[in-house]
Amino acid sequence: MRIYLTALCLLFPFLSHAEFKAGTALIDITPKKLPVLVNGSMTSRSVDKVKTPVSARSLAFSDGKETIVLVVVDSCMMPRELLDKVKEIASEKSGVPTKHILISATHTHTAPSCMGALGTEPDPAYVLFLTKKLVDAVLTPLKRMKPAQIGWGEIDAGKYTALRRWVIRPDMVREDPFGNLTVRANMHAATNWDNVIGKSGPEDPMLSIISVQTTEGKPLGFLANFSMHYFGDQDISADYFGLFSNGIKERLAPDDNRFVAMMSHGCSGDIWRHDYEESPERKNDAISIEEYSSQMIDLALTAYEEIEYEKPKSIAMQESRMTLNYRVPDKQRLEWAQKIVAELGENLPKTKEEIYAREQIFLHEKQQTEVVVQALRLGDKIAIATTPNETYALTGLKIKAASPTEHTMVIELANGGDGYIPPPEQHLLGGYNTWPARSAGLEVEAEPKITEAAIQLLETVTGKTRKPYITPDSDAASDILNDEPRAYYRLDEFSGPVAEDESPNHRDAFYEPQVLFYLKGPKQFSSENHINRAAHFAGDRLRTSIPNLDSDYTVSLWFWNGMPTSARDETGWIISRGRDFALGDEGDHLGIGGTSGNAGLLTFFHGFDPSKAVAGKTPIERWTWYHLKLERSGDRVRVFLNDELEIETEAPAEFPEDLTTIFFGGRCDDVNNFEGRLDEIAVW
Repeated sequence: MRIYLTALCLLFPFLSHAEFKAGTALIDITPKKLPVLVNGSMTSRSVDKVKTPVSARSLAFSDGKETIVLVVVDSCMMPRELLDKVKEIASEKSGVPTKHILISATHTHTAPSCMGALGTEPDPAYVLFLTKKLVDAVLTPLKRMKPAQIGWGEIDAGKYTALRRWVIRPDMVREDPFGNLTVRANMHAATNWDNVIGKSGPEDPMLSIISVQTTEGKPLGFLANFSMHYFGDQDISADYFGLFSNGIKERLAPDDNRFVAMMSHGCSGDIWRHDYEESPERKNDAISIEEYSSQMIDLALTAYEEIEYEKPKSIAMQESRMTLNYRVPDKQRLEWAQKIVAELGENLPKTKEEIYAREQIFLHEKQQTEVVVQALRLGDKIAIATTPNETYALTGLKIKAASPTEHTMVIELANGGDGYIPPPEQHLLGGYNTWPARSAGLEVEAEPKITEAAIQLLETVTGKTRKPYITPDSDAASDILNDEPRAYYRLDEFSGPVAEDESPNHRDAFYEPQVLFYLKGPKQFSSENHINRAAHFAGDRLRTSIPNLDSDYTVSLWFWNGMPTSARDETGWIISRGRDFALGDEGDHLGIGGTSGNAGLLTFFHGFDPSKAVAGKTPIERWTWYHLKLERSGDRVRVFLNDELEIETEAPAEFPEDLTTIFFGGRCDDVNNFEGRLDEIAVW
């Protein structure tokens, strides 16, 4: 063992020095043999032209005791088995533990295929070629280590990323590839605003940077991370990831071959560059990939100029391997798939039905898989967590919020290509990201399991416990709490089923399953460094029980309606007091009228007959925040909209003692529930 370690120290002298060092490498992985299969489409395609080279860019770090290597590869996805082989070979040659090697894909959709996905197979010749090149990408920076220092930069780049997965109207549910009406949310559904009720989740707008310099202050490495799926290019191309990296080099160190810049993939499973909230048409698609990359470079360098550097005293890295199940087909679906695949014979699938039928066979044969999650620490302030998946922006925000370090980067599609992992509530809305396939086949609980593994690893490498999520104060929220409500729900949770009561009374409410989380709320509750968050209701409700709720009570909340008011007989019910699954003689119900009457106006009724509803006078616009207050004092009911009296009526106040349940985002009988966002619910 002593001889072995001595040989390693001669080959990689950084191993024997107790000083922070870093090394870089840029390895060309452009295929030499063309045409080559290219991944990223539903059906198989091959390409015989190269627009831009594709590369593997790497950074290595050492504190004299521990060594870490990060490799960012211009690839759509890479299988864990291939990357494990690369790590084993590189570890044998360098002595760096396999768990200290991170290899991630940029997710360009114009790179040679090394992994089977949907209709495309791996290109066998390219897999062999890539394996050798990735070993070089791990080993080469270890031979180029020099004393270094690092720093963190960050800037809001929200203009360059947007949510691409939108919730579809409940009366326009679409078919999945298996012939079932399950699709209530899908990619790019907002190309027609009339068909959708809103985004299905938040974005992560931050462009993060880890900058590496020599101790003399010369640029050495530049690792960026951003949540934007890909731009889209032609032929073989590194997409904007490569253009960004090359542009940073040209701006910072054009003549220094040791300087390497790279753009890693942030949590982008539900993200793309077009902001459908601004326009349903893709008007901003007129921007070229070169212009997009150039503007991103300008932003990154603005943040770069503010970076302060330090020499980390120590680094650390850990990984977790877990076995997760696939969502395998039941007997009926398997027989359906087997029949279609038998008819295909040796042919590749071409239709959506054929593609997903073949995927059912793969999942049935595999049953389960191993996934790799990693976390690393660079000094006291900087950490990186990974997922092997196409991860929603919400998941990245969860990990960052809980991370014990001051700065955290989350790199997806690292150490494997295990497909989309929607948060569990997103599975209920269906869509492409949820259809069982190798590209989206993991169990429904994969997202919380992988998220928790990443946070635990961050705790391990930092030696600190996770940060609890605490809603920052705002003047508007403080005013509500000062009025001593019986319950106050901020609705800023990352997940359900509990909506925490922010009042001292601890009367938590409970989300039903089809509710989405962490959307933008009304600005009145934001603060300088905090975006207010809200829940999006997509078919289900929030319920709470207030003890001793009599005939004198007030409910205050903010609402944002996503449903066209001409879509159904009742646009949606916002507040309802009553018994679950039924209307009765008692009970108060407040919502927005539809085609059966009072379209687009607030409507209130008491009892069981909606036709006797009393209407307001102000039209409710879609996708606009309103403040709503329902105030009952005995038989007198008043409804205020943005603090103006909207409805005043009389309704008998004969509530049984046990009628203490209030529903938000739906009516007590679960009919025509609200489709949109609610926030800041207070009950007095």
